[in-house]
Amino acid sequence: MFLPVYQLRALLPERLLKQSGLPAGKTLATLDEGKLPLKIRRQLPTPLEGGFVERAENVLAFGLPGRGKSHLLGALGRELILRHEYEVYFTPTYKLVQQLLAAKAALRLEGMLKKLDHYEVVVLDDLGYVQQSREEMEVLFTFLAERYERGSVMISSNLVFSKWDQIFKDPMTTMAAVDRLVHHAIILEFDNESIRAAEAKSQAAGKSKG
Repeated sequence: MFLPVYQLRALLPERLLKQSGLPAGKTLATLDEGKLPLKIRRQLPTPLEGGFVERAENVLAFGLPGRGKSHLLGALGRELILRHEYEVYFTPTYKLVQQLLAAKAALRLEGMLKKLDHYEVVVLDDLGYVQQSREEMEVLFTFLAERYERGSVMISSNLVFSKWDQIFKDPMTTMAAVDRLVHHAIILEFDNESIRAAEAKSQAAGKSKG
């Protein structure tokens, strides 16, 4: 039995969400926008429109841990699926690097890069926590270079660009990676206080009153 077109269209976002790897709890509904910096609240409508994906531009979120970077990018990825039916893939950066290394060792790196090309948006979470060996740095740089002006990446990082030499080790590679990412990018700077710390204090205060 064939489903009507309108039913197939309704099922598409559900399928895209299932394959995306997006964390279930990180949605716009659960994001306390009032705790985000005013500048980011003003910037948010632009990436939600989805035009940056059509232009193969990037979204880069910087800030110390607990500021809401991963939550915002996860929520944005979900909205890109629900509103625009883009194919999105969310992954911790370290996990993608390990997958790329395994593919390279099996002589399947090109095939994996083509598979990742299938996604219009790849979200790399926590780039700053990846402490690369030279081989790890090379496969990550290869991925970023392959997507340059061909597909969007959204990246969260606790390291500002000036400290990315801690990730890529080599200054020239660092410069090349940064140059490709920022050439066409929306940059979100999370200079707010830690949301996680504030929530923990609030919960502790509530328990003490109880």
